[in-house]
Amino acid sequence: MSLVPFDDRDGWIWLDGQFVAWREAKVHVLTHGLHYASAVFEGERMYGGEIYKLTEHTERLFKSAEILDFEIPFTVAEIDQACKDTCAKNGLTDAYVRPIAWRGSEMIGVSAQQTKIHVAIAVWEWPSYFSPEEKAKGIRMCWAKYKRPSPETEPVHAKATGLYMICTISKHAAEKDGFTDAMMLDYRGYVAESTGSNVFFVKDGVLHTPTPDCFLNGLTRQSVIALAKTKGFEVVERHIKPEELAGFTECFVVGTAAEVTPVSQIGEYSFTPGNISLSLMDDYAKMVRRQLQPA
Repeated sequence: MSLVPFDDRDGWIWLDGQFVAWREAKVHVLTHGLHYASAVFEGERMYGGEIYKLTEHTERLFKSAEILDFEIPFTVAEIDQACKDTCAKNGLTDAYVRPIAWRGSEMIGVSAQQTKIHVAIAVWEWPSYFSPEEKAKGIRMCWAKYKRPSPETEPVHAKATGLYMICTISKHAAEKDGFTDAMMLDYRGYVAESTGSNVFFVKDGVLHTPTPDCFLNGLTRQSVIALAKTKGFEVVERHIKPEELAGFTECFVVGTAAEVTPVSQIGEYSFTPGNISLSLMDDYAKMVRRQLQPA
């Protein structure tokens, strides 16, 4: 498959308050965010001209920046509008939306109080994270080598670029071994999340999902919980031990990119995409496309 580099595309990127031709949206090699991961971002989806939970995403971007000790030099409303304007500027009504904020190149060192804070928004066409074929039969996952760290170790509730280092390593290892993704445990050994999605399990018609106390409580996760409850399902948030997976019949992961995707395997444990997983997959797709009243 031919790869189209992300730095060599037509279009426009919103950068620090103005539109810049896609190929000209650049940063210096000594940008602090590149060397020290002083950057936060969001992943959003536009469906039919409307960005799903836009303001919630923007508010989380600002909260992440606050956790990393820098202030975004725009308001939430201004970033919301910039996201909409960037989609319009690029002629897109169905798109992936990527806002990112980072420390600039004025200082290079651990101490970086005087760096300028930059913000960019890029949008592009992006179909489902997983292929329709994969979603229908359920994706196969292995166990990740690395664990989600303790809140005493990392700013785990920020959507910060540095926290995704172990996700990239784990996903590459999974794909090398023929799997689609990897499931991560947390620092205590409980089931946490995949490299980019939250996870749900089904047992006797009840949904079980890990407590997000050391990883992001995803906005899609929150939407799926609300949607499941409106459909009459009980949802239990708790710590889940890996060996408990033997007693679950269904499993699915959720996220902005993944939406709702059934899982057929995690390591030594197998699942069969069933009515609950498939119905939530379909209803979530309808909800974000405004074909179903949101929860």
